[in-house]
Amino acid sequence: MGRWVGLGGVVLLGVALAIGLAATGRLGRHRGPGEVTATRLPDAWIQARAAARAASAPLGSDPEKQILFGDLHVHTTFSTDAFMGSLPFVQGEGAHPPADACDFARFCSQLDFWSINDHAEALTPRRWQETIESVRQCNAVAGDPDDPDVVAFLGWEWTQVGRTPADHYGHKNVVLRGTTDAEIPYRPIAAGGLAVTALREMPLRARLLPALLDFPRSRPYLDFDRFIRELQAVPECDFAAGLEDDCIEVAATPRELFERLDALGFDSLVIPHGTSWGMYTPPGSTWRKQLTAEQHDPDRQTLIEVFSGHGNSEEYRDFRAVEIAGDGSVACPEPGPLYEPSCWRAGELIRERCLAAGEADAECDARAAEARRHHAEAGVPGHHTVPGSRVEDWLDAGQCRDCFLPAFNYRPGGSAQYVLAVADPESDPSRFRMGFIASSDNHTARPGTGYKEVARGSMSDRRGPRNETWYRRLAASRAEPAPRSVPFEFETTSLSGFQLVEFERQATFFVTGGLVAVHAAGRDRGSIWDALERKEVYGTSGPRILLWFDLLNTPRPVPMGSDVALSEAPRFRVRAVGAFEQEPGCPERSSAALAPAELERLCRGECHNPSDERARITRIEIVRIRPQVRVDEDLAALIEDPWRSFPCVPDPAGCSLEFEDPEFAAAGRDAVYYARAVQEPAPGINADGLRCRRDEAGRCVSVEPCWGDYRTDPGDDCLAQHEPRAWSSPIFVDHVRGR
Repeated sequence: MGRWVGLGGVVLLGVALAIGLAATGRLGRHRGPGEVTATRLPDAWIQARAAARAASAPLGSDPEKQILFGDLHVHTTFSTDAFMGSLPFVQGEGAHPPADACDFARFCSQLDFWSINDHAEALTPRRWQETIESVRQCNAVAGDPDDPDVVAFLGWEWTQVGRTPADHYGHKNVVLRGTTDAEIPYRPIAAGGLAVTALREMPLRARLLPALLDFPRSRPYLDFDRFIRELQAVPECDFAAGLEDDCIEVAATPRELFERLDALGFDSLVIPHGTSWGMYTPPGSTWRKQLTAEQHDPDRQTLIEVFSGHGNSEEYRDFRAVEIAGDGSVACPEPGPLYEPSCWRAGELIRERCLAAGEADAECDARAAEARRHHAEAGVPGHHTVPGSRVEDWLDAGQCRDCFLPAFNYRPGGSAQYVLAVADPESDPSRFRMGFIASSDNHTARPGTGYKEVARGSMSDRRGPRNETWYRRLAASRAEPAPRSVPFEFETTSLSGFQLVEFERQATFFVTGGLVAVHAAGRDRGSIWDALERKEVYGTSGPRILLWFDLLNTPRPVPMGSDVALSEAPRFRVRAVGAFEQEPGCPERSSAALAPAELERLCRGECHNPSDERARITRIEIVRIRPQVRVDEDLAALIEDPWRSFPCVPDPAGCSLEFEDPEFAAAGRDAVYYARAVQEPAPGINADGLRCRRDEAGRCVSVEPCWGDYRTDPGDDCLAQHEPRAWSSPIFVDHVRGR
């Protein structure tokens, strides 16, 4: 017995010593960028890919242009949240550095272009330089710059999060045209506020306790501790004090970001995303406050991401999560047939508990009203005002019930349709004119994950505790259910980071993500960039749908993304061709480049592997938006979705049609038009969201979440039928009086 006690003491001493060394940063390793596989795709395959797309080009299209597919929103484990998601306690796969993103784009998803967009808030000078070198390696392998197999763009994400609608501006990806020293900044530009604070104040205990509790797998946790230590050792730049080297540059608002980019003078695009995501966006937020010359740059901020692995941000609805009065006070709106505010559901939960406890109806009504107020005032962490609540208790509160793959806790004031419709004739600019893209927002260095609906744990951002023990350790609250709500106070809470948001509930909304497509004159970097700048781009929900949208009655047809002025009825042409159906497995060109183990680790054994058969386009929908001419105009009446809908005869050659707007001239106001091509139904990961069971009246009475943790089998991809689609960039038609 004494021998075992002595051995146990040695083990405990060893553990204590290991943690002590970790506390000094001596055990954790610096995670580098990895090595790009030095193999280019065969020329014959690239030519075959281009020929297959050209064969589907419509009559009258520009023969000098081809459609290329890419992903302009990709994270690696150089991003803090991606690193955290790679750790063992949340079923992480391990490190996915920048080199993985290049290999995945080339051999797994086989994209034409992609951009790295790690969070600038964690990009130390060393990581930024490693990112640059990795992107350069990727491009060096691509071969002839005029005809590369893939183009890698350099960029970062400006990750701003505000606590209230007044100080929340959201996330924006910055993408740079060039990669030489003369074309890129010395450092990326981070956002201020909660994103930076959460990283810099992450306590040692939170980083090292998992290493102790999961000691056999301690190495990744110690590496994460090193990651945070490296960040915390780099100060914030202070230009006034002369601190300009080896620091992290911060721009607190879009205005400051645009000013810094102007001062640098490099070619760049700023692409907002997550504009309707409610996981971190405060209830009541809208994009109207960004419609100012200070907070918007019409030369750089020309595109908006309408779809990603977080779901859809396209559609406007006239519901609100809260009502905000002129004095800033908030109230909880009543529910409607297609939306129940989460604050309202909070009141119903408390009412049910109150009645079950035997309290009088009047008392329970008063407590329900109090619960609604507490939730509305709390904002994003409102679920913490209902002690002991479970995901299932909230049913489908906060969700858009009739949107296509909606983002979680939908915020319609940030939807792409809202952004296009909102206007202020007295401001400069008077309205937004943005083209549409989609991308993945993948956090495992996997650009373009939507080619197949497989491997939910790798191709989407589904994460969660690996077992019940870790679930209990990570739980944000262990409160018991109570028949009365409690207010939430940011100033006194011990919660931080993902504990503040409904991350557990969000997991059932993660999808594989979308793609951006460009109509480009060539495969080279310049041609792709030119297409992005002129907004001749569109987004898809993942499949490589081909889409053209042109205005015809101008001296020569003009494509999607164009701005024109007309006095007569505009006439349009749309054509869409379905994506190639996928064969299982990977093509020989991928398996020849990557070893079997690497093919499984990175591609999960499934690559973009098109057959000769195409899916059918079932319909083409046209959305018409008439931007406000007065700030008090009802947006719901100005957004016509769909304005026209055209059924398509099933045909592998696609669907083509022409139409005009006979009301344009008489209406005497500007209009915006875009096309939405809808493909035949197919299974999709998490396509049924919370999987509500509804009663005869259509009310959600129970949910079956597709958990991000151990409660859902890792092999269950939670597939449900949905209709994949593509969204063209709008054509902006300004009305001018006829002569």
